[in-house]
Amino acid sequence: MQLLITGAAGFIGFHLCKRMLEDGHTVIGIDNINDQYSINLKFDRLNELGINKEDAEIEDIICHSNIYTNFKFYRIDLTQKNILSKVFSEHKFDKVCHLAARGGVRNSIENTIPYIQSNIVGFDCLLEEVSNRNISHLVYASSSSVYGESSEVPFKTSQIVDKPISMYAATKKSNELMAHVYSHLYGFSATGLRFFTVYGPWGRPDMAYYLFTKAIIDGDPIKVFNKGQMLRDFTYIDDIVQGIVLILESDENINSSYRIYNIGNNKAETLEDFIATIEKHLEKKALKVKLPIQKGDVTKTFADIDNLVDDYGYAPKVSIFEGLKKFVDWYNSYNEDKTNCKSAPTKRG
Repeated sequence: MQLLITGAAGFIGFHLCKRMLEDGHTVIGIDNINDQYSINLKFDRLNELGINKEDAEIEDIICHSNIYTNFKFYRIDLTQKNILSKVFSEHKFDKVCHLAARGGVRNSIENTIPYIQSNIVGFDCLLEEVSNRNISHLVYASSSSVYGESSEVPFKTSQIVDKPISMYAATKKSNELMAHVYSHLYGFSATGLRFFTVYGPWGRPDMAYYLFTKAIIDGDPIKVFNKGQMLRDFTYIDDIVQGIVLILESDENINSSYRIYNIGNNKAETLEDFIATIEKHLEKKALKVKLPIQKGDVTKTFADIDNLVDDYGYAPKVSIFEGLKKFVDWYNSYNEDKTNCKSAPTKRG
């Protein structure tokens, strides 16, 4: 299969690229490498896929992996219509997986324009290309944030979700509506995945578990919102990727041309327990500052994944204890490598 993955330098996109390449598929990755969080982390992810930073820093050119012969990368923005069209013209994609987005609930409230531009305008540009090509299936990222403050748990995809409480959530609900329109008009299959609090190695440094780990190690206080009375369906990255792979590698598009699935761990954990697990792996207590809930935050997420289990055999396996152990081990190794690089003596010519 020849596959386009957008957001290839992002957290989920990087892991999906790696998995699909190892499964033997040809992958074309694109990403604009924006500065919402550390671009060095994004370049480091690409380096794991064999893309040199020096090449990836140049926009609009194709970068060839020095590890995977079946991987190529473009640094482009989805709103660059002419360049995006050229990518589609040069490659015959069997399927497209759209993971590129401006992430983060809180930032979307304070800085709305980039979210509209990336998550809505960018997605529309991609939908235009998919609708004009002979592509059988578009799989795209939605979010558990579309459920807002729903009191009906676990969250089911059959629920009405027309009351988002953040701009990020509003853009993700918009994506679902846009995909439905294009799928209906142009006859390709579209599958939306509502991700539930994804965590793990190579994760985003603006996510709570990453911030908690860094602060505890550094001896800094952590901000615990809603005084820790939050429930989250924390989902380890490998379980998320496995769910996406099951859909992409399926020979048939289940039941209809348009589907929405929850993809989570199907278990709600308290934020306090989550923090306590990080403390156990770090063998160090957190200094907690308990604060009220922030605007746009929801108090609970909990995924009903029955449809994804029934249609594709999805089965999350990684507990938060095991998953956070893997994250902490990666965090320590990654930052130790960075420290060693900084402290290494430089050669003088």
